[in-house]
Amino acid sequence: MTAPLTIIGSGMAGLGLLRQLRQLDPARPMTLITADSGDDYSKPLLSTGFAKRLPPTRLAARSALEVADELEAVVRPHTRVEAIDPAARTLKIGAETLPWSELVLATGAAPAWPFRVPEAIAGRVFSVNDLDDYRAFHAALEALGRPARVAVIGIGLVGCEFANDLAAGGHAVALVAPEPAPLPRLIPEALGHALGEAFREAGMALHTGRTLAGLEAEGEGVAVGLDDGASLSADLVLVATGLKPRTALAEAAGLRVSQRGIHTDRRLATSAPGIHALGDVACVEGINAMYVQPLLASAKALAKTLTGTPTPVAYGPWPVLVKTPLLPVVALPPARVPARWRLEGEGHDLTALAEDEEGRLLGFALTGRAVRRKVELARAAPPLLG
Repeated sequence: MTAPLTIIGSGMAGLGLLRQLRQLDPARPMTLITADSGDDYSKPLLSTGFAKRLPPTRLAARSALEVADELEAVVRPHTRVEAIDPAARTLKIGAETLPWSELVLATGAAPAWPFRVPEAIAGRVFSVNDLDDYRAFHAALEALGRPARVAVIGIGLVGCEFANDLAAGGHAVALVAPEPAPLPRLIPEALGHALGEAFREAGMALHTGRTLAGLEAEGEGVAVGLDDGASLSADLVLVATGLKPRTALAEAAGLRVSQRGIHTDRRLATSAPGIHALGDVACVEGINAMYVQPLLASAKALAKTLTGTPTPVAYGPWPVLVKTPLLPVVALPPARVPARWRLEGEGHDLTALAEDEEGRLLGFALTGRAVRRKVELARAAPPLLG
């Protein structure tokens, strides 16, 4: 029997690649292995579901069984790969040793928790990075039977999107982070302050410039201690302190990895023959772009490569649309540190242009009505990976 092309991971990267591959090759044996449920869903919907009061069943487009039937592939949910043998082209699952013809690592990234959570409150502290996480957090909110007090730890992209969504869903939200303003890695501080003002106007509490001192049980809730001695009372805590590529499996197999992910070339090939990496876990020629458009472009290019047409991936100048309806935000982070940020506009309608020494556009950030300029500016910006 011919060994299958095997994909590890069922997020947007893994399932997207499987779908692209099946379009190009209707007969090749393919297996997808995933540690989670394997349901087909759109990850960006995770941070819009609470405002719409969507139960987890509404987010899943297809079950793992339906995916297997539709794409004529073997899908193994709730299955954890323990080891990869690149030389023998096998992988190990418990007592099983499974052969593969080519292997794609689409293991994604895991939430990075920079603090310890006491066991007594472990059931009240969450992160939401996949549909299974959403199920757990949604169940905890429903169990309260009333609007919740939610402390969101982190004011990056994920923290801000969930804060906006939870507030729109009627919950009381408090944000805690050491940075002075929201979205510190995406937009200049002045624009971050504009978003912060919009959040405060909507009733959120922002504790910026504060680090977490600790979490403790407080009745049926959680006491969130801050470094200035203050304490916030919350029913639930949502941790949004960043993501770390899941590289342990690749590292144990001897592949070249770093904190930025599994290193690949432009064809998404790793340092081991026959093994590719895709999505949030991949560091493509030094670039780890954890956004939807680069992921989709990578899946499309890799599908062509794996079906006989070697295709290097290219990342265009794709702006990031932040899902914060309280104040629309669009950003195209520059690939390198700019010589300056040039600010334009007033109030909440701001434009920030990242420029090099010669005044050439490297990236931009937009808030409010200025987001209308996103297409115009994207056309003028250089590609992230040309």
